Amino acid sequence: MLMGMRIPLTRYGLPQVAVFPLILVAAMAVYFWLARRFFQPACACPISSVMVWLPEVILLVVLVWVFSFFRDPARPCPQDANLLLSPADGTIAKVETLDSYPGFEGPVLRIEIFLSIFNVHINRVPCDAKIGMVTYKPGKFLDARSPECSKVNEANEIEMFRVNEPQDRMLVRQISGAIARRIVCEAQTDQTLSAGQKFGMIKFGSCTELFMPARDNLSCDVVVGDKVKAGLTILAKYE
Repeated sequence: MLMGMRIPLTRYGLPQVAVFPLILVAAMAVYFWLARRFFQPACACPISSVMVWLPEVILLVVLVWVFSFFRDPARPCPQDANLLLSPADGTIAKVETLDSYPGFEGPVLRIEIFLSIFNVHINRVPCDAKIGMVTYKPGKFLDARSPECSKVNEANEIEMFRVNEPQDRMLVRQISGAIARRIVCEAQTDQTLSAGQKFGMIKFGSCTELFMPARDNLSCDVVVGDKVKAGLTILAKYE
């Protein structure tokens, strides 16, 4: 509770959402005690006052950011069988049509989303889908903005099959970054999930990719630089 209001936090954030704030609050208390002890009298010197309060303010900002990072806002997700919703919050980093991609037949539309440390990091299902294989791939931890990130970084691949026509195979890739080193995925093989349903998160800055067959009747509704929200923003739709 904060000022009488509930802060919606994701359970995917455990144990960090419980441990980090305790560490920060303890650090604030210890530093305040030390600062008041060694920089007395604080009021007699402006520099002493800064030495007491500036680190406290910085720690407080970090504390607020920790709670903000693990926020879990309510999302009234559209339930239209023709839509493919964004699987992540962030900024569209790349939209391209590949000639081929492992597991697909023919051209493939690839949409890459970059997540900064200020975005909500919860992943959601793009449409009503049945989960296929879930494959974890160990790798490096390059910056999520690096062109090589998608190829060499640690990743988790979730195969999905549309429940509605066309029953296309899709692939959502959760990719770690230089800071993000903990991928959470609760999706399980043969599980059926609804459009916009949460299935995991990537802790701290990262990247999420969506692959789907590049059909003639599938139009892409985003371009590089667009801001998107998981379960709300329409990435593509079937005509």
